[in-house]
Amino acid sequence: MYDLKWIRDTPELLDEGLGRRNLEPLSAKILELDKQHRAVQSELQDLQARRNEASKLIGVAKRNGEAADDLMAEVATIKAGMAEREAADNELAAQIQEILASIPNRPKDDVPVGKDEADNVLVRLGGNKPSLSFAAKQHFELGEQLEQMDFETAAKLSGARFVLLRGSVARLYRALSQFMLDLHIDEHGYTEVIPPVLVRDHVMYGTGQLPKFAEDSFRTEDGFWLIPTAEVPLTNTVAGEILNESDLPKRMTALTPCFRSEAGSAGRDTRGMLRQHQFDKVEMVSIVHPEKSDAELERMVGCAEDVLDKLGLHYRVVTLCTGDMGFGARKTYDIEVWLPGQDAYREISSCSTCGDFQARRMNGRFRPAEGKKPEFVHTLNGSGVAVGRCLIAVMENYQQEDGSIVVPEVLKPYMGGTDIIRPDA
Repeated sequence: MYDLKWIRDTPELLDEGLGRRNLEPLSAKILELDKQHRAVQSELQDLQARRNEASKLIGVAKRNGEAADDLMAEVATIKAGMAEREAADNELAAQIQEILASIPNRPKDDVPVGKDEADNVLVRLGGNKPSLSFAAKQHFELGEQLEQMDFETAAKLSGARFVLLRGSVARLYRALSQFMLDLHIDEHGYTEVIPPVLVRDHVMYGTGQLPKFAEDSFRTEDGFWLIPTAEVPLTNTVAGEILNESDLPKRMTALTPCFRSEAGSAGRDTRGMLRQHQFDKVEMVSIVHPEKSDAELERMVGCAEDVLDKLGLHYRVVTLCTGDMGFGARKTYDIEVWLPGQDAYREISSCSTCGDFQARRMNGRFRPAEGKKPEFVHTLNGSGVAVGRCLIAVMENYQQEDGSIVVPEVLKPYMGGTDIIRPDA
């Protein structure tokens, strides 16, 4: 969300940011509506002042036994005029608010300009690619061969883009979840939270899912939204709050189911678990002092990388260009894990700094230690990481020629003695 005063003072910066996102300028439209809005408000104030003055004169006339018909007629006319202008005031305010709510965050100056993922910039590589002496299979081929990854039964229960896991593959999925949580809590200093996964409109609005992206999420008949990511409830824990500066940073992590309609993804990744309506993710959220948000983003990416490093997975970190970046982000790093079965890198984590964009939408602030007036916090979010995609990566990178899966060393304590997943495991 943008500060209207900032747009009045620096309209060129708004349009420059929109241009870098390959969007049309909006400052002229906003400023014209703002001009009309302020003109209507000025007229309302003048009418209010005249009505008050006329009302006093009516009182004086009545006390003096004088006729006040003309004044009373004027007051009636003023009231009608005020009603018209109040309606215009509300309509203009709503139009301005609707536009402001639909404008994406302004990219940081160091974000590369581009149109799509082809313009993303490689930052670094991590880990080593596995050296397989055989043709790698994709995860769904491995899972179905093991008879522990069942898309047919899931489709019977729920339709397309769902999966049912069984046996040791299901336990491997759970092991990954617990390993990630333990790592972020014990080594990275995050506080575990178990949030609601059903939230109200204002919570989705606070993190930018509404109103623009309503079709991307699922809504119940009684007005709840199923969260698309734990970022939504975790970030909103500071909505409407004024924190003490000493409370910052607040670092939270949560393992939750996530629900996405996958609107617009027809025909993409229809086989396997890469793009599901329901999936689990370990999320990281940080609420920080504005001066600390850049450093916090680098720290958060490092926490996500640590998950993959400890699992022995190869990956690359890329900076998203302006055309590929999410609505609420000022800067985003994606971590893309190597999948031998696809012979490709696929996103497994996305870490973003949103500056004060979300904080303005949900009115989350802190009080500086020096006693200055409250300021908006900065918010960050990142996957630490997507559990389903991590399962895919482990299966494809640790596959054996016979279709069995070697359990990574760090997961063995969570696997009840299972070292290798076989069809009968």
